[in-house]
Amino acid sequence: MTTHHAEFRFARPGELIAALPAVLGFVPEKSLVLVSLERGRMGAVMRADLTDDLIDNVGRFAELAATSGADTVVVVIIDAEGAPCPVCDADYRQLCDALTVALGDHDIEVSAAHVVDRVEMGGSWHCVDGCGAGGSVEDPGASPLAAAAVLDGRRLYPRRADLQAVIASADPSRSAALRGLIEARGTARRAAWEVDPDGCGRRDVQTAMAVAVRLREGQQPADSELAELACGLTDVAVRDTLYALAVGVGAGAAEALWAALARCLPDPWRVEALVLLAFSAYARGDGPLAGLSLEAALHSDPDHRMAVMLDTALQSGMRPEQIRDLAGTGYRLAKRLGVSLPPRRAFGRAV
Repeated sequence: MTTHHAEFRFARPGELIAALPAVLGFVPEKSLVLVSLERGRMGAVMRADLTDDLIDNVGRFAELAATSGADTVVVVIIDAEGAPCPVCDADYRQLCDALTVALGDHDIEVSAAHVVDRVEMGGSWHCVDGCGAGGSVEDPGASPLAAAAVLDGRRLYPRRADLQAVIASADPSRSAALRGLIEARGTARRAAWEVDPDGCGRRDVQTAMAVAVRLREGQQPADSELAELACGLTDVAVRDTLYALAVGVGAGAAEALWAALARCLPDPWRVEALVLLAFSAYARGDGPLAGLSLEAALHSDPDHRMAVMLDTALQSGMRPEQIRDLAGTGYRLAKRLGVSLPPRRAFGRAV
């Protein structure tokens, strides 16, 4: 996962560590985190599980840091057993030494390396190299990045598993039953599309927007609506139009719909919902949800054009404002289809 928050500076390790949940979207545990710095400001943030074989894969981390434009990085190792001890610190130093070499191959300097037992107020951190520095983690809820996340409408999760639940298939038996409905609806839709493709697309976009509004008001979609939506997402014109909802007023309602579809639709229709969710999350700066959605989409369809493009952009550190420009295509398509989309919204406030 790569995300940017280059407008923030951190003067203290405890302050920087406290900001990680707001950047990652969840409270990291048993993790290796690289915080890249661009001219002293926080840039891309990358995380990996702290596994026994991680030391053999530090090259990938170094490549991501290089593509993000970092010139220096801070290494943070989160481990519940992270209290200073000779054996543990020796392992941490070995991992950091491997990272230092890999990053050095890309002319990136490791400016500091810290070990922390827990990312919460009162957690304890110390430097990996035995310099004697250490201290307490500050309140993650008081981090300026946490405030920014709230303004952007982001939800912060206690654990990564809670974030994964946003897109996890909720009811496999229902998904299996929906397959027949979708296939039957697809046959009828193809016949209608051959007669009036733009009219068919217009109805699909309008249906998606209407269902999103009802979902926001607490009304769950019926199976027949889910089947209709799934079929609509197979139409490139419909799908590309719906990407524009990510930058419009009411974007949160559309994103909630994509998440609901991701949890209940079977493959291959689920992939389209996942990519729409990823685009919406990316556009508002939620790299963790975008990355998780893209990972699931590419697992089902490694060659999905939009998923590959978004994943490449995310991994290379492309900023959300650059991704939002893609929504312009959706507004142009909506005009052709005769659909009125919500006006663009100002980012930096909840929706």
